[in-house]
Amino acid sequence: MNISVIGSGRWGTFLAWYQNKIGNDVTLKGIKDEPVFEKLVKERKNDYMEIPSGINLTSSLTETLSFADTIIISVGSQVLRKLMSDIIQQDYKSKTFILCMKGLETESGKRLSEIAKEYLKDDCNIAVWVGPGHVQSFTQGIPNCMIIDSENPDLTVKLANMFNSELIRFYYGNDLIGTEIGAATKNVMGIAAGMLDGLNLTSMKGSLMARGVREISRLVQKMGGNELTPYGLSHLGDYEATLFSENSHNRMFGEKFIKGEKFDKLAEGVYTAAALMTICKKYEVECPICETVYKIVYENKNVKEAMNELFMRDLRKEFID
Repeated sequence: MNISVIGSGRWGTFLAWYQNKIGNDVTLKGIKDEPVFEKLVKERKNDYMEIPSGINLTSSLTETLSFADTIIISVGSQVLRKLMSDIIQQDYKSKTFILCMKGLETESGKRLSEIAKEYLKDDCNIAVWVGPGHVQSFTQGIPNCMIIDSENPDLTVKLANMFNSELIRFYYGNDLIGTEIGAATKNVMGIAAGMLDGLNLTSMKGSLMARGVREISRLVQKMGGNELTPYGLSHLGDYEATLFSENSHNRMFGEKFIKGEKFDKLAEGVYTAAALMTICKKYEVECPICETVYKIVYENKNVKEAMNELFMRDLRKEFID
């Protein structure tokens, strides 16, 4: 098959590498004159992997879309809307777009598939591909499980079977709301975990895992999704890679933030925390952990004061509705 990947960052480059590995012909689109992409063009590698010579590199959106009927997108969540507006100026109809990204639009709180659907409408298929795993592990041959979801069950099954391999085992999702919200919010939990590391409270990550997934489960249910979905691969299944790994950008952001150190890589949880405040207000649901992260990052709330308020909340049953 011909597969195009839009986005030449850490994850996008891996996706191109993976598609090539499972036998597909691949075009990878980056941004002209962007240092990361220019390094790929010149050296055929980045900080994480070398890419095979068979992968075509381009900065042309026209070439990218014309090359394949299946388009994988891996860009920052906050630039997806701009990308969609560019895509609909091209020949895009009847193609399948797969969003391999985890986030929410900050201002609107919208899920990424909702944004894509605004532009693509009924002319295209839209799916999401999320779940645990780090580039560094995959390229070393360490396998993991991931999930593909969409509003079309037949499409979900088709894509999961197309992309399945010994390196990545895919599961079929059947709750797009829960899958996307779960995937996005695990990054906020990653920031919270990093903050615990920065405060030398790493032992509390078990409590964070238990309460965090319950918090998101309530939110998903209020939004019309399945409350069990966050206990699967999109959220809880991704905790090890996000709350504990040295390779987790979100965990590292949280730790460095607490220590007053700069972190210059993308941590999607920062944007998601802001978007969640809009969502929680709309659906009238409490997400105390996510709100605490938001107050610390955006309102410069004193960390110890914020944590104290979180722990001094009224006592309640563990599984209160």
